[in-house]
Amino acid sequence: MKNKKIWWGVAAVVLVALVAWLMSGGKKEEKVEFETAKVERQSIHTSITATGTIEPVTSVTVGTQVSGIVSKLYVDYNSVVKKGQVIAELDKTNLISELNTAKANLSSAQSTLNYETANHNRYKTLYDKGLVSANDYESALLSYRKAKESVVTASQSVQKAQTNLGYATITSPIDGVVLSKSVEEGQTVAASFNTPELFTIAQDLTNMRVIADIDEADIGGVKEGQRVTFTVDAFPDDHFDGQVTQVRQQATTSSNVVTYEVVISAPNKDLKLMPGLTANVTIYTMEKDNVLAVPSKALRFMPNEALLEEGQQIADTDAPQKLWTKEGNTFKAHAVETGTTNGIVTEVVRGIGEGTEVLTDFTLTGGDDAKQEQAQNPFMPRPRNNRNNQNGNQQKK
Repeated sequence: MKNKKIWWGVAAVVLVALVAWLMSGGKKEEKVEFETAKVERQSIHTSITATGTIEPVTSVTVGTQVSGIVSKLYVDYNSVVKKGQVIAELDKTNLISELNTAKANLSSAQSTLNYETANHNRYKTLYDKGLVSANDYESALLSYRKAKESVVTASQSVQKAQTNLGYATITSPIDGVVLSKSVEEGQTVAASFNTPELFTIAQDLTNMRVIADIDEADIGGVKEGQRVTFTVDAFPDDHFDGQVTQVRQQATTSSNVVTYEVVISAPNKDLKLMPGLTANVTIYTMEKDNVLAVPSKALRFMPNEALLEEGQQIADTDAPQKLWTKEGNTFKAHAVETGTTNGIVTEVVRGIGEGTEVLTDFTLTGGDDAKQEQAQNPFMPRPRNNRNNQNGNQQKK
């Protein structure tokens, strides 16, 4: 009986505690916490991203205009060459033979001209004295003229043979570095409809460029002179700087995707950038430094009347754009004029002072989840993902 009384006493205490808990609400006290941000000076930029290929600003493909066997090669990959330097030679046996033949034909034509000149002079003298007919004189004159034309033709043949012989010696047209070599010694090259390519020479590897393919949706914002940064996979920790030097008008369509080529300067003093590397490019289409700005979500903030505590009030305005501050128990709206935005932050032109703390969002802590869900502000739309501004969150301070 004594133990039973003890258990009844414990049960009574538990029951009283349970009733007290239910009467107190049976839940944690709800609390509204506000997020704020300062109106401060910062940089705003928008950018687009693309990929491109690094290449020398000037590169020359060296070929040959005559056919023959490559007898000598004097350079290899990465060889540094000077303008006029001999870099290869073709076998000259046939070319020298053609030159000698052309010279022999010229000598024969000159001898014929000498004879026809003397013959023409003799017939002219006789014709002037009336000792030969006009037909004989004109025949001698015709032979003389043909002999002169033959000498001119033979001279051109000699000049052509000499030029072809000169083509057998391949020289560098520019100062630069040999990027590629397409032939080896003993290989036969045939110059018919197309000029055989022997070497590719880049003029200056310290001055490179990037050819970037920009989507048609982004090309409208790209202008000459805009700042560019890019990286390459070969040096993932390095960031390279450049600027847009040309926006080409010719469109390229591949798999129904239209792109435009944009040329970007790429100084390469350290010679880290090599031709053919893929560059991951960021073009800054808009940049404004040292402007008053706030997070863009502050312009979408609206106090929720359902969460006002006792004594709190809202001082609203009809302005289309406004920022909110909490001054004591009053939520006050400030009409503002905005400027540039990148979707993450927005420039404030006028309407509020630098350093002012504005409300950007609120959270409801405590209470049940259903109550918190009902308290969410219906005037706070979710921010949209802007493809062109995906890099805008990196701001310069």
